Amino acid sequence: MRTIRIGNCSGFYGDRFSAMAEMLDGGPLDYLTGDYLAELTMLILGRDRQKDPALGYAKTFLRQLGDCLALARDRRVKIVTNAGGLNPAGLARAIRALAAEQGLEVAVAHVQGDDLIDRAATHGWPGALTANAYLGAFGIAHALEAGADIVVTGRVTDASLTLGPAIAEFGWGRTDFDRLAAGVVAGHVLECGTQATGGNFSGFATIDTSRPLGFPLAEVSADGTAVITKHPGTGGAVTVDTVTAQLVYEVGGPHYANPDVTARLDTIELEQAGPDRVRITAVRGIAPPPATKIALNSAGGWRNSVEFVLTGLDIEEKEAWVRRQMTEALSARPPAEIVWDLARTDHADPATEPTASAVLRCHVKDPDPAVVGRAFSSAAVELALASYPGFHVTAPPGAGAPFGIYRAAYLPQELVPHVVVGPDGTAVDIAPPTVTADRPEQKPAGSGRTAAGPEVDLPLGRLVFARSGDKGGTANVGVWIPAGHSRRADAFAWLHGRLTPEAVVELLPEAAGLGVEVFALPNLYAVNIVIDGLLGDGVASSTRFDPQAKAVGEWLRARVVNLPEELLA
Repeated sequence: MRTIRIGNCSGFYGDRFSAMAEMLDGGPLDYLTGDYLAELTMLILGRDRQKDPALGYAKTFLRQLGDCLALARDRRVKIVTNAGGLNPAGLARAIRALAAEQGLEVAVAHVQGDDLIDRAATHGWPGALTANAYLGAFGIAHALEAGADIVVTGRVTDASLTLGPAIAEFGWGRTDFDRLAAGVVAGHVLECGTQATGGNFSGFATIDTSRPLGFPLAEVSADGTAVITKHPGTGGAVTVDTVTAQLVYEVGGPHYANPDVTARLDTIELEQAGPDRVRITAVRGIAPPPATKIALNSAGGWRNSVEFVLTGLDIEEKEAWVRRQMTEALSARPPAEIVWDLARTDHADPATEPTASAVLRCHVKDPDPAVVGRAFSSAAVELALASYPGFHVTAPPGAGAPFGIYRAAYLPQELVPHVVVGPDGTAVDIAPPTVTADRPEQKPAGSGRTAAGPEVDLPLGRLVFARSGDKGGTANVGVWIPAGHSRRADAFAWLHGRLTPEAVVELLPEAAGLGVEVFALPNLYAVNIVIDGLLGDGVASSTRFDPQAKAVGEWLRARVVNLPEELLA
């Protein structure tokens, strides 16, 4: 059966610069993808475009390509990337100019239509700085079929970067839902780069961390089967657990909706098929939803913060005094929002000054930059000789900075343009899906704690691995039983029953008063926790200590629970 090799060289805007060269040099590839976009990235690119309409794309990609274009052409590797951001046409022009400078013949196409900012008022999105629809993979496939060597997109779904080449190579159609779903799953594993090879992995002690982690690649076959692997000689590992970690990352419930298909994550089967080789099979898909997601970023105002260091005894009393002082100093024109956060990093009988200290953070937000600028900074600095003993701050507050607010909207797919501009400049409209269906109701997991004999008080992480992340203001925590557990099915049954929404709130008190759902993914021996509103209005606005929820999974693993002794052997 015919198989293609699709690699990844970027999981975010700012990922390892050398990865493109490493992937092209490290072994055979047919396609190389790069994911540069995230909700925060779109806001950053929106500000770039405000300063210069010719910008709005990921400039890092162009610099990487400058070093690697000749190598990619020599190896006959086609490149698919969403680095076009808010200006895919501009990036396509820049690539053509780069190729001309290097004397290379390169066919460049781009996909557009996702940028709906000119229609924001029409759709009821006043004040939006960016408004981008998540497009599917059929535009990418058309561009490749038209002969493109490089395809540049704006805001397509991350998985579309992998699914597009598979559609082009194997001729998958609009209703080949199982194969399309398999392509989405393979793309979801690749999209975050080294998170599939051991990055952000709870079991990092079991993998090779002595060398830089290798970026992942997928060997995708015409029937949808995929093998996740990496180039030989690179660090990290590809195991059932590293792949599971990425599969449960930022997905919500078991029905993972994309514009082309809704992938059923509860059907996935994983198999260790050799060293650094994990086979993904049995993926099932159903019709995609009739509406697609629109990512909206708008200006939220201005923000600032200061960190007061409280050392030694009487931490609570010191906190109360400085809070009163700051509140009084800001009373003439209070900021619209003030958030206090005390991190008790102090220890009893401390051997060092850092271990004697706690950190009190004060965050302020306001539409007026003056309110969170000099007025706030002065209020904090003027307390230096007039407040609690040992007063100092980690750094003086600055002038304040703008912040953005993220929210999601939805539009029927037929109302969203999806246009491919081919290598010859011809624009072709990509039709929306012919068959759609509302996403089925996702049944929550957890029915109460299960009895399993004698128990011992230990951190939950002595039994489970976890991976967490953000989707706008929502936090997602995937928790699973490691593949090497001798009684994995029994351990999953206990986990499934133990992690109810009520238990999540008990273990993660910050979730109190928020919407908490828990979904089961039995084939992965995992549950997925969704905490709505934990991150407020998204990463660009959040004042939370961990604004992208990247460490919530590790926090959960550190909580002490009653673990069945028989499952700890």
